[in-house]
Parts: sequence; structure tokens; C-alpha cells
Amino acid sequence: MRKIIGIGESILDIIFRNQQPSHAVPGGSTFNTLISLGRLGIPATFISEIGHDTVGDMILDFMQKNHVATENLDIFCDGKTPISLAFLDEKNEARYMFYNQFPQERLNFVWPRIEQDDIVVFGSYFALNVALRDKVSELIEFAKERKAIIYYDPNFRNAHAHEAVKLMPSVLENLEYADLVKGSVEDFNNLFHLTEPQKIYTDHIQFYCPNFICTRGSAGAELFCNQGTRHFEATPVTPVSTIGAGDSFNAGILFGLIRHEITLERLYTLTPDEWTPIIRYGMDFASAVCQSMDNYIDPDFASGYTSKDSTNSL
Repeated sequence: MRKIIGIGESILDIIFRNQQPSHAVPGGSTFNTLISLGRLGIPATFISEIGHDTVGDMILDFMQKNHVATENLDIFCDGKTPISLAFLDEKNEARYMFYNQFPQERLNFVWPRIEQDDIVVFGSYFALNVALRDKVSELIEFAKERKAIIYYDPNFRNAHAHEAVKLMPSVLENLEYADLVKGSVEDFNNLFHLTEPQKIYTDHIQFYCPNFICTRGSAGAELFCNQGTRHFEATPVTPVSTIGAGDSFNAGILFGLIRHEITLERLYTLTPDEWTPIIRYGMDFASAVCQSMDNYIDPDFASGYTSKDSTNSL
């Protein structure tokens, strides 16, 4: 059975509303994506680093309860598991502050088994961090050799916008690794000072990767591929929290690639019509998460998908 392997940060998100803490959930961009996939019954493995402490134990237990494999975690003793404070504004969009204490030697993990047409997910600042870059690149290059599908989400936040020029060589290398790039207009505004999806694709993505999905929040999403382009309208919702929406969109796309049996070779020949149900999963998952305080799809929501026809499809 095909599996999805993610590499990224693990963190405890403490969420503030009206300057008071209201909720605490394990998080991290790729982490959130894999939790949703684990709830959908997709074989999922996560590569990350957590401390041997109370917060790390909470995150480890949460992963196991949500069916995400933990054998490839680096559990360090010399440091503390990261924590983020997320402050929701009147639109329920988050501003973050991060606190971490990592050991000098980082990301000492046991390599997972990667096979042809597995999917490897990476992105965020984790994939650009100079302290982790060599190990992340080594894993992605190995996955490319094994003919896995490489899924890259830059998830490049405002907090790192001032570093865009310095980090650009690594960003471009990640785009070149990728078989599918998904990002938001905010990501590309921070990276390239552009917000028009067609121009982002033509000027910065297409040369490296022909498969591109650009999300625009309530304005929907744009697909670009070898066979054409398509706009997708968003489902109108009143968000409770936008934390995890993009990560859940990723989970929907990955779920669709597995459910529709999209191999690496077939990925490059998909038409916009063939992409449509896959992107709809992403839109539906993101909408569902916006209506909750969690960073991932609800187990009941997930069971609605796994109980339909997934036994035959997966």
C-alpha cells in the first residue's frame, strides 16, 4: 500500500482569543496535514524532532492516537519541545510568536522506507532552515531517486519575509525538487512580491515544476498544469479559526492523489477535469477546519470520507 511521508516541525500551539489563552493543540504545518491523513486511514509517517519532556510526550501520544507512525522521530534530551503562541484577530486570523530550545545537533532520525509512487511532503521554514537544510535535502534527493512524488508547500510566513533574498537559492532548489507545488498568494507575496497567480506561475514556478496550485482564501484556488488551467470557487464559510486551513487543504490534495491512484508518471498528464475532484477535497477539508478550533479535520468528518467508497479505492 502506498504511504505518505512528511518532514517538518512539531510544536504545541497555544491559541489566544481576546488576549486570553483559549485552546492548546499539537501543531506544525506538515504535522497538521499528516494528522488529517491518519484520521482518514492513509498510511502516514512523520519525520520530526521533539524534546523528551511533557510537551513532547503529549505530541507523541497525539500522533499515535491518530495513526501517524512515530518511528522516525528524533526525540532529543538536550533541549525543549517548541511552543508557539497564536493570537487570533477579529477575522480569526493568527499572528504567531515562537519559543524553542533545540540541541546543537539536530534531526538525527532513522530513515523511513520510501518506495515508488509514495508521496513525500515538505515545506515551511523547516525546509529552508540552515541548521536542517542538508538533512532535508538528502531525504528529498533520496525520495526523488526512489521515484516518489514530491509535494512542496512553501508556507512562507510574514515573520521570515525579510529573509527571502537570503533563502531564495534554497526555495528555488525546493521548487526544482517538487512534482507538485501548492502555496498561498501570501506565501508568494512574501517570497516574490507578487499576488497574481498566473504571473507567479509564469515567472517563478513553471520553469521548475509544471504542476501548481495557488490558494487565495475566500477567493478560491487556481490550478496550473501541463494540460491547462482552472479556477475553483471557495465554499463560503464563517471561520472560527484559519489555523491549519492550508495544511488541511494539503491533506485533501494528498488524499485525492491516493484515492484516484495518481502515480508519479500520471501526475504530469492530468487534465483540469481530472484535477477537479482532487482539488475539491482540498477545498472541502480547508472549509471544515476553518469552522473548528482544531488544526486538522475532525474524526467524524474523516469517517464520512472513509465510509463512502474508500475500501475499494484505497
